[in-house]
Amino acid sequence: MNTVRAFLSALAAVLSAFIGIRRREDAKGDLQLKLAHVVVAGVLCAALLVVLLITLVRNIVK
Repeated sequence: MNTVRAFLSALAAVLSAFIGIRRREDAKGDLQLKLAHVVVAGVLCAALLVVLLITLVRNIVK
């Protein structure tokens, strides 16, 4: 269960980085995150962004 919580924390850090907002206290806490969790969360978020953009463009072009 602790691994799930750690991954969700990494996901929150990556999503806030995508948006560009992060409180200083939370950013300092990000140093405790595992690199593997951050990398996986980043790849998933990037893939989701690409899929959403492709879907949006296809729906606009139709």
